[in-house]
Amino acid sequence: MPTTSPIFLILGAGPNIGQAVARIFSSKGYKVALASRSQKEVDSTDNHLHIPCDFSSTSDVIDAFTKVKKVFGIPSVVVYNVSASTFTPAQDPFALPLADLNKDLAINITSAFVAAQQAAACFSQLPASAARTFIYTGNILNVSILPGFLSQGLGKSAGAHMIWAASAAYKERGFKFYYADERKADGTPIYRVNGDAHAELYLKLAGEKTQGEWLQTFVKGVGYTKFESQYVSSI
Repeated sequence: MPTTSPIFLILGAGPNIGQAVARIFSSKGYKVALASRSQKEVDSTDNHLHIPCDFSSTSDVIDAFTKVKKVFGIPSVVVYNVSASTFTPAQDPFALPLADLNKDLAINITSAFVAAQQAAACFSQLPASAARTFIYTGNILNVSILPGFLSQGLGKSAGAHMIWAASAAYKERGFKFYYADERKADGTPIYRVNGDAHAELYLKLAGEKTQGEWLQTFVKGVGYTKFESQYVSSI
């Protein structure tokens, strides 16, 4: 049954970022919906909805939104916390099989587009007082190359462009779109990302009334940090 509490949906509810973000929003009174391949509907409670979801299938993403709206209501905060990558030899990126590229792009960008599209449709039905925030969990690959990770870099670059475009297009309507990228203090990538740091940033972004910097490079314990040189030649 739809609720009057704010609703949070995270697509990609893994044990690190996913669970940390879900916990912090739950602690602030949100009804939380978690979607991932490992979720089991039987684990759902009055405050937590568990939705099995295969992100290689756009219909599964649409179904996740349909389920949330039916059980809890319209989500005001949506996080796309999903990533896929097929490793390739560092000196031969085009050794990547086309089938694997298509699979990774379906997860990293096509389903992300559908999620953002669904989120925007939801936000249009919510009052201005609602958070109306969409966050794409990214990494440094939209501005750097990491040998062996071509498919993920292609996906993250496309995802970043999508978020940038959305942040400009929907700004006047009060919808907020962000690409989040945790870094070390010197601006280099952090490979062991911190779930709690993501959770704190995401909660802060959801609480802000207007669109901030769409590219949210951030550091644990500091928050948003703008680095002078955005593009890195290689890592």
